[in-house]
Amino acid sequence: MTTSRRDFVQLSVLAGSAVGLGLASRSRAAIAETEKASKPLKILVLGGTGLIGPPMVEYAIARGHEVTLFNRGKTNTHLFPNLEKLQGDRNDDLSSLEAEVGSGRLWDAVIDNTASIPRWVNESAGLLADSADFYLYTSSISAYADSATPGADETAPVGQISPEDEAKVLTTKDITGDNYGPLKARCEAEARKAFPDRFCVVRPGLIVGPGDYSDRFTYWPVRIHEGGEVMAPGNPSDPVQFVDCRDLGEWYIRLVENGTTGDFNGVGPRSPMSIAGMLYGIRATVDNEISFTWVDADFLEENEVQAWMQMTVWVPPVGEYAGFSSSNIDRALAAGLTFRPLADTASATVEYWSSLPEDRRATPKAGCPPELEAKVLEAWHAKNQAD
Repeated sequence: MTTSRRDFVQLSVLAGSAVGLGLASRSRAAIAETEKASKPLKILVLGGTGLIGPPMVEYAIARGHEVTLFNRGKTNTHLFPNLEKLQGDRNDDLSSLEAEVGSGRLWDAVIDNTASIPRWVNESAGLLADSADFYLYTSSISAYADSATPGADETAPVGQISPEDEAKVLTTKDITGDNYGPLKARCEAEARKAFPDRFCVVRPGLIVGPGDYSDRFTYWPVRIHEGGEVMAPGNPSDPVQFVDCRDLGEWYIRLVENGTTGDFNGVGPRSPMSIAGMLYGIRATVDNEISFTWVDADFLEENEVQAWMQMTVWVPPVGEYAGFSSSNIDRALAAGLTFRPLADTASATVEYWSSLPEDRRATPKAGCPPELEAKVLEAWHAKNQAD
């Protein structure tokens, strides 16, 4: 595929920027059955109402922790009405946090879900360095300098951004495919500087499940539920990686409880999964007439079907993408990251999608439009008949 790494990351940034309408996702029964932590903690969450925030906060509450949210108060304001909420803006208004710190307020841990600009981490982590014991920063596997090495672990080099380019972002807040990964790496460095020996960095890849407003994973369970002939991308053995927002959020709380430090690739599933394994795994959750037609990567490109955005989740494992969907997760597994079955994620995603307004469902943000899918399938069959 000719898509550059810059363009690919840019698609991720644009899709990820829409992730905002998270939903409370743990049932009352599940909350009631959650075992209490041995020690209740005071946790400050920077964010908390996007994709991984709601299941993380729900789990923390179920475990008996005291949670405070700091955010702009613009996303999912209906969530957690009984929690303490500090309103502010990491770009230019930390006054509510400053007042709490000035009064001698202390927290056991800070979970930072929102920062992609180093100054934000520098200022918030610096402000909280003497007021919290632990800092968990949400980074990204895009922080790595390249994605060409299959099985790369957390020791792989991260990207670098020049001081001049970083300064431009401070004034424009223009996060692009060129600077997103290096900015995340710089954010990590700021967290380490403020909380030496007291920090944890998690680098997720594709985060999926109920509440994902980017539709990147959602396309597949929704399309498979529709049935019929489904266009499937590339080679059936091409690897894919993703993590359910609920698994990631709940793991965050366990990391905080254990005071686990270091860097971790927060991706899944536990065992390597192929695109065929994912599609047929989702297929097992429905009962309809359906067939998969596998169309190779070159033909998709020739017909303007783009990896990741139209054929979502999937990226051809060649060249600069050779290792993108095969990050090593040994450290994360050892630190307690667990995964629910794919069927659970797929079914919960469809349920979430079905709950959205009709006009929202009529304009998905990712996936292959039906008319394009039909056109490419027709061309693919014609090509094969001619051959």
